[in-house]
Amino acid sequence: MGRNKYSQDEIKAIAKLLRLKNAGNRLQQKIIRHQLRVDFEFNISDFNEPGKAFGEKELEAALKRGAISILDDATIAAMKEKRKRDQARDKELQEKEAIAKGEATDWQQAMKEWVAWENANQDTSA
Repeated sequence: MGRNKYSQDEIKAIAKLLRLKNAGNRLQQKIIRHQLRVDFEFNISDFNEPGKAFGEKELEAALKRGAISILDDATIAAMKEKRKRDQARDKELQEKEAIAKGEATDWQQAMKEWVAWENANQDTSA
């Protein structure tokens, strides 16, 4: 699930991409859907009826029924920053858990060991 709160400028950009998507061929549509997901965290499937096209009219309908909210730019920027911090925290926790379970390597520790090994071998070869 993506976001459901956007700034007015983001809604304008999303509407433009939806126009381009509906006018494009299959490959162009795929690229635009990807762009919507990555750049705006906008997943069409969060707002449309399965099997039906989603365009500007459907975007306006989602706004009218309250499925999508428009907030001011500062609030959206704060939300994005918090989401970025949360994602970084979650990633760090996942990495620590994977290392603790032996499912991943602590690459920072491995790098320290490698540098120490290299330094030790340089001293002996000189």
